[in-house]
Amino acid sequence: MNEEELTLKEEQLKQRIEKITSLEKEIREREKALKAKENEKKQIVLRLSKSLWDDISAWAEEDFRSINSQIEYLLTECVKKRHKK
Repeated sequence: MNEEELTLKEEQLKQRIEKITSLEKEIREREKALKAKENEKKQIVLRLSKSLWDDISAWAEEDFRSINSQIEYLLTECVKKRHKK
């Protein structure tokens, strides 16, 4: 290869790198937007019997979670299992 061909190849590689960098940036922005959307929380009113509340409270304490986090964890696990069927 002569110097002209090498220069052309180098330019092509630089363009590819720029495109890849641009695509990586776009992917990171999309991932960030998806994570932000995923982290949005909806509030609900949940009525539980005293005994169920006590059981979940004790379980949450064992797992070092708040009661709210424990309930969210349990619901998430149930949904995952349902999707696996």
